[in-house]
Amino acid sequence: MNTDVTAPKTFAQLEAWLNERNVTEIECLVPDLTGVARGKILPREKFTEDRGMRLPEVVVAGSVTGNFPEEGPYYDVISTVDKDMHLRPDPTTVRLVPWAADPTAQIIHDCHFASGRTVPYAPRSVLKRVVALYEDEGLLPIVAPELEFYLVERNADPDLPLKAPIGRSGRAETSRQAYSIDAVNEFDPLFEDMYDYCEKMNLNVDTLIHELGAGQMEINFFHSDPLSLADEVFFFKRTVREAAMRHNMFATFMAKPIATEPGSAMHIHQSILSAKTGRNIFSKKDGSPSPAFFHYIGGLQRYIPAATALVAPYVNSYRRLAKYTAAPINIEWGQDNRTVGIRSPISTPDARRVENRVIGSDANPYISMAMTLACGYLGMKQKLKPKPEMKGDGYKSPYALPRSLGEALDWLRNEPELAQVLGKEFITVYTEVKEIEYSEFMKVISPWEREHLLLHV
Repeated sequence: MNTDVTAPKTFAQLEAWLNERNVTEIECLVPDLTGVARGKILPREKFTEDRGMRLPEVVVAGSVTGNFPEEGPYYDVISTVDKDMHLRPDPTTVRLVPWAADPTAQIIHDCHFASGRTVPYAPRSVLKRVVALYEDEGLLPIVAPELEFYLVERNADPDLPLKAPIGRSGRAETSRQAYSIDAVNEFDPLFEDMYDYCEKMNLNVDTLIHELGAGQMEINFFHSDPLSLADEVFFFKRTVREAAMRHNMFATFMAKPIATEPGSAMHIHQSILSAKTGRNIFSKKDGSPSPAFFHYIGGLQRYIPAATALVAPYVNSYRRLAKYTAAPINIEWGQDNRTVGIRSPISTPDARRVENRVIGSDANPYISMAMTLACGYLGMKQKLKPKPEMKGDGYKSPYALPRSLGEALDWLRNEPELAQVLGKEFITVYTEVKEIEYSEFMKVISPWEREHLLLHV
């Protein structure tokens, strides 16, 4: 959803919006399981005449390598005859493509079957399903993501390690520059373009900081409802990649792109409001934490380990979730404690919130927000109690998260409560797709294996 108060809400308003801006082309976008923008580019006249755009069902349900399962439970959900989905534009998501040569709009579409039923494994559908569960309880979830990414030199050879890019000074970073203003200013021309694009797209980005790693940045978003924020993260990833390439760099959201540098996260702050009163239900009237606050944390602790595959979706993701890499290894919780997986920042009672620090920047924003809200929802419904607060170093507690994608997929398949909330069809499709990715990765022999095993075993 576009949070601009002038954003169109109906198809008639959408057409007026397009006319006012003399739009000649429409990018009809659908986020797939990886968060990649799939779809078609249509002339304006074609979009106006034919809103019944279609794509094959499997388009939103493929692996990051573009492959699909050859058999198995995947095809209990998806038709073997490659049926079409019917795509419906969401007028509230329309935005200009600021880098396009001709006036071009981009619009996110929702996926439906011919019967009208929502495609249950499309990521946007999954998030809508979870938000609807909250609405049924008279609740409104509010989120605010913090998204980390790296700027790196252009790299056309995947066999070569990534390097920090050259800044205005003519030098690349060789030491860590956390929160350095001057280190950010090294890339001023790029960030000026990025902010200009974001302003033209009405993306509600807030603070930009330099994170711990060389060339690692973080952008914060203003808090809002989950669907609009997931849309904004989806758009932002496209935007910063485009800005970086125009400055002869790459922007990457890999969880662990450089072996010697910290990984990148997508921390999601979340609170829950009463739809009736607008009050934050995580705080009592006297300002103290409410039972719902603790139940929500209890749900995160109970279900995040089984849900890790949803927010650590690639083999590379587990290189980040390691001890002393600025990422959590367990689901301890604590106030103002960055060594734990679940943090409650210092705040006023009205702003009391929970921060999920397990999620990687490589995760699909729709699935990530659905995952963390689903875990908290189950905690509140089941009135789960959290473990005692972690007062010290969370890294001294044992690992509580899966250590590999294969292990994470096994844990996810064996958690029926998550499937009930997120949708059994989605979990089936997701795990089957990730299984083939894992199998493909296991066919690759790494340099480490050749270096240490070739002549020594």
